[in-house]
Amino acid sequence: MSVEGTLDNIYCNRYLHILSPTNLRHLAREWLKEDTPSFDYAGFVVGEKEERAVLLLKSPAVVAGKPFVDAVFRELDCTVEWLVEEGQFLEPIHTVANVTGKVRHLLLGERVALNCLSRASGIATNARKLKQLTESVAWRGELAGTRKTTPGFRMVEKYALLIGGVATHRYDLSSMVMLKDNHIWTAGSIEQAVKDVRVVSGFSSKIEVECRSLEEAREAARAGSQVVMLDNFSPEALSQTAVVLKKEFPELIIEASGGITQTSVCSYCDDNVDVISISGLVQGYTTADFSMKIFKDGKDPRNPIVEQVLNAKSADVNET
Repeated sequence: MSVEGTLDNIYCNRYLHILSPTNLRHLAREWLKEDTPSFDYAGFVVGEKEERAVLLLKSPAVVAGKPFVDAVFRELDCTVEWLVEEGQFLEPIHTVANVTGKVRHLLLGERVALNCLSRASGIATNARKLKQLTESVAWRGELAGTRKTTPGFRMVEKYALLIGGVATHRYDLSSMVMLKDNHIWTAGSIEQAVKDVRVVSGFSSKIEVECRSLEEAREAARAGSQVVMLDNFSPEALSQTAVVLKKEFPELIIEASGGITQTSVCSYCDDNVDVISISGLVQGYTTADFSMKIFKDGKDPRNPIVEQVLNAKSADVNET
């Protein structure tokens, strides 16, 4: 399953341009400072000889996270030569890149770069799997991640969703107005909350309201909300509510959310549902397995599993 050269792959490459160079530099520097706050004692051993390292993928995955790896090694004056495309699905074991630079610098960036690559690729792989599930039932809505991201790692996780082919939902609290139960309870009603927030959000921001019943969704739509989130509805209740809302408010965007998993997502793919948001897209994902090895003749960078404890010369140890 390779998407190299397909339209999907072209879009993945274009996504590289949505990341701010300033933010990338800042993140890379902070990650490197976190991992090496003072001395790199082991780095003393290897010195600053120019070396080449290989980045290896060791589990099936959609490759994602190249801009973050580039940013990390750029801070260390190392050069990355990518051998695969962003968004490409690969089977192991696959060499995805060569990295060249002073060996101490290569090892300073190793873990930080691999953390970004393995997590971004894990998210993209999971996202593509869920997207394919919804496509298999001919659903035409948007699958979206949520704001339940790892603190300090949101840009990587949100970017990886795009590479996996799903929507990011709102990036942060400033991206869109979402009125949830706490806002509504405090304001007194859905109508009052929507009225109040419109004063400061103006015409340029959509308003979404979290609803737990058909009547709440109707109140939100009448108050001027463009999006209603039907939260923690069963698939049957969701379908019944969505069909009524679309009939009464044809332009209303209907989102399903709450407790939806890879196992249950297809049961929520109703024709009247426009968006399905799943926190599992950025929480609890399985990371992809990557490693980085300095290339040396006679050394196997694949790091094969050790299956024999003793060689023939030391077999006599078993006799003691």
